[in-house]
Amino acid sequence: MSPQRRSRAAALAAALGLCALALAAGTEPSPARATAALGETLLAVGDIASCTSQGDEQTAALLAKLPGTIAALGDLAYPTGSAKDFADCFTPRWGPLLPRMKATLGNHEYGTGSAATAIALLGLPQHGWYSYELGAWHVVVLNGNCGFVGGCGQGSPQGRWLRADLAAHPSTCTLAYWHQPRHSSGLHGSNLAYQPFWDILSRARADVVLAGHDHDYERFAPVQGMREFVVGTGGASHYPVLWPRRGSVVHDDGTFGVLRLDLRPAGYTWKFLPADGGTFTDAGSAACR
Repeated sequence: MSPQRRSRAAALAAALGLCALALAAGTEPSPARATAALGETLLAVGDIASCTSQGDEQTAALLAKLPGTIAALGDLAYPTGSAKDFADCFTPRWGPLLPRMKATLGNHEYGTGSAATAIALLGLPQHGWYSYELGAWHVVVLNGNCGFVGGCGQGSPQGRWLRADLAAHPSTCTLAYWHQPRHSSGLHGSNLAYQPFWDILSRARADVVLAGHDHDYERFAPVQGMREFVVGTGGASHYPVLWPRRGSVVHDDGTFGVLRLDLRPAGYTWKFLPADGGTFTDAGSAACR
C-alpha cells in the first residue's frame, strides 16, 4: 500500500473510532449522521396557485428554503388547470420547484375536461396513479377523480393496482396521498367514495394518508390505524372549518403553509410550517405500525 493510501486508511479508521466513541458517550458525531437519523423529508401541500391570491408566492418562498421531496396534493393551478392557468399562475413561482415535485391530480386539473396539461407538465402517467420509494418508506400516489379513471372502488382498475402495488412493496412504513380527503371537517367534508382506498391501505398496514381539497389544515387521530392530514394550505384561498368531525385533533383555517414530514426507518415526525406572517403550527411524532 502506498504511503498516500495508508494515510487515507488511517484517517478513515480514526474517524470511525471517533464515531464509535461519540455513540458510546451519547453524543452526535457529525452532521451527516444527524441527517441519516432523520431519514427523508417529505413536504406536503395542496390547493396552490391562483392569480387572485398572493398565498402561493408565500408557500413557494417557504419551500425554496426547505430541502426535501414535495408532495403536491392537487389543485395546482386555478381555476381550470388550463395551459394558461399553469403558465400565468403556477409556473412563475412554483416552476423552479418542479424537479422536486411528486404530484397528485386535483379536480381543478380536470377543469377543461382533461388533465392533459398537468399530466404533461408534471410527468405523470396518463391515469394519474403511481408509487415511489422515499428512504425506507413506500409512497403511493392515487387519483381521486374517480369519474375520469374508471372509479375508485375495490374492483376498479385503480383499486386492483393499489392492492397489487402494496403486495409487491411490503414496507414497514407506508404513506399514501390523493387530493380529496376521506375525512374532513372543512367545507367539502368527508367523502365515502374513498373508503375503498382506505380499507385497502389499512389492510396493508399503511401509516399516513395526506389530502388537500379543503383549504385548511387538519390532523385526525388514527382511523383503522392510519393518521390523516388535510393540507389544503398552498395559497389559493382559505375555507372555513365548519364543525370538527369525530377524530379531528387539530385544525386551522387561516394560515398558508406546508406540512414537513421527516420519514425515519421505523417512524416519522410532523410539523406544520406557516408561511411568512403565520403563527399557527402543529407538531408530533409516531412509530410505524
